[in-house]
Amino acid sequence: MNITLERPYAISEKGGRQNNEDSIYPQSELVDSEQKLFIVCDGVGGAEKGEVASSLACESLQTFFATFLEGDPTEELIRKAVQYTEVRFDEYVSQHPEAKGMATTMTLAYVGESGITIAHIGDSRVYQFRDGQAIYWTEDHSLVNSLVKLGKITADEAEHHPQKNVITRAIQGTGYPADAEIALLTDIRPSDYFFLCTDGVTDCIRSETLSAVFSQAASAESIKNIIVESCSLNARDNYSFYLFQVQNVQNPSNYKQYILSFLYTII
Repeated sequence: MNITLERPYAISEKGGRQNNEDSIYPQSELVDSEQKLFIVCDGVGGAEKGEVASSLACESLQTFFATFLEGDPTEELIRKAVQYTEVRFDEYVSQHPEAKGMATTMTLAYVGESGITIAHIGDSRVYQFRDGQAIYWTEDHSLVNSLVKLGKITADEAEHHPQKNVITRAIQGTGYPADAEIALLTDIRPSDYFFLCTDGVTDCIRSETLSAVFSQAASAESIKNIIVESCSLNARDNYSFYLFQVQNVQNPSNYKQYILSFLYTII
């Protein structure tokens, strides 16, 4: 499967906070349509260096991919990339004891030959939109989502729960190993959108509103502008996202059949 992309768009802003503890990879000014790996992280810790945690996670994950990836990422490779990142956290905290307690969420998307691989830890999310509808989204690793799944509270109650931002998984270090949830998406079609975002975005724009934005906007750039406008007006937290649209999907078997059909017509 050969998946090509339109130009990706990214934003990472401090919003209503004094500093930005979110990080993205690659930086928005460096990305182009050939990019395969996208990462969005939301640092946790405030004074415990949440901004270091998210930045170090982006750097470590992409370094591991660049060094060891052959073909498409396997579950084993992604888990080893997270483990490597946890070791880097340990090394940083050993040299900077004031950073003890730092942590980060992680969302990752890799555009490969078998499909698009998704991995996440925490409450930052990945969505796949088709014709304005979310056909895939990650489940938050959070306290309120656990309560919703147990039937203790409703989804609407979760939106305003006082412990809404308590996460149950995060990259912290080898003392608290994080288990990434991983999926390979193979139902990929031209014009599908993929959206990786921190909770600063979903706090401002609920899923149903996001669907309306993706349904009504004419392009990826206009979607980006609408989301940025909403977040800039309403965000109490940092807000960051990556947005990319599938340009074309070429199935090798279908392509081979097309070539054979074409040859038959000219013989």
